[in-house]
Order: sequence, then structure tokens, then C-alpha cells
Amino acid sequence: MNYDLEMEKIIELEQRKNRVPRLLLHTCCAPCSSSVITRLSKYFNITVFYYNPNIEPEEEYIKRKEEQIRFLKAFKGVNSIDFLDCDYDVEKFQNLCIGLENEPEGGRRCAKCFRLRLEKTAQVAKENNFDYFGTSLTVSPYKNASILNGIGLSLAKEYNVSYLVSDFKKKDGYKKSIELSREYELYRQDYCGCKYSKAERERYKSLKQK
Repeated sequence: MNYDLEMEKIIELEQRKNRVPRLLLHTCCAPCSSSVITRLSKYFNITVFYYNPNIEPEEEYIKRKEEQIRFLKAFKGVNSIDFLDCDYDVEKFQNLCIGLENEPEGGRRCAKCFRLRLEKTAQVAKENNFDYFGTSLTVSPYKNASILNGIGLSLAKEYNVSYLVSDFKKKDGYKKSIELSREYELYRQDYCGCKYSKAERERYKSLKQK
């Protein structure tokens, strides 16, 4: 499925209805969200939902959250953009990873992490009468859009709330996020977020130095 094309169809349908729907958009960091929000703010009233219990250590979590807030304050969108924070719920992610500690990046541990974050987004979207929920995670070339969208569509049925399918890396989305990061001087981390991805990144850097 061409998820980017399917998203464009949803946007076109909403525009024909002369509607600006409410979107609860899960984001992981300011850089990844930058091009996504830039693209979607023309068509949606966005609430950025910061739920990322996978990010460690806590100092890194706070740093990324503060950068997300800073970007939203600096960015001038077409429609409204709000921010909804969550508690730092790292224990939930750690419990999820029991038995999956040695999984490679992109494996079963990541799929469970995606579901954890998207399910919370779907729950909050349903409770607060959002028209759609979605995620900026598909902008990353390291994230499988088919897996993410499959999870999102499954949760949409489970919680009876519409999911905005996406593949934000299309149309140079990732490249634009890098450009916007430079423009807004955003902090760009060098690992996904969890301690496992951090350890893998450190191993890679060590091998590269050798």
C-alpha cells in the first residue's frame, strides 16, 4: 500500500467537507516531527502527544521533550498546534522488553515499543474525541512504515477512532526534517531512544573508530 497516497486521499476528503479535523499526533522528538508538523498543519488542528517511555536516561527524555516544546513555540503553523505531555513511564517499557533484550534494532522489541506508544495515543484520542490519531515515526528511514501502519489500523478498529496512515519519509520528508533541524537549531540525537539502541550505537561508533 502507498500510505502517503492514502493519507493524501484522507486529506482531500476532509477538504471537500470543508473541515479542519483534530489530530492527536504522537511524536518522538523535535527533529522527526518538524517536517511532519510543517506538512500537516495546513490541514489539521494538531495536538502533539509526547508519550515515549522507551527513552533513556531520563535526562535524555527531558532534553528531547524540551526541544519538542521549543520547536512548537517557534513554529508558526497554519492551524492550531497544542502540546500534551505524559508522565515518564519507563518501567512500562522495561517490563515490555523482558526476554527481548537481545533483539536487533527493527525486531520484535521495536514492534512492541511501537504498539505501546500508539496504543496510548489511540486511547487518549478516543477519550478526548479527536478525529484522528497518528505518529511522526514513519518519517524515519530506520522505521518500517508497514509495521507502524499495521499497528495503527489495528488499534483504530480496537478503539473505534480513525488512524491517519502515513509514510512521512516520502516526498523527501526525512531530508526536510534535517533541513528544518538546521533552521531551528534543533538537537539531533544519534540513537533512537532506548538503552538497547544506545548500546548498539556505541558499539557501531567503537568499531568505526577502530
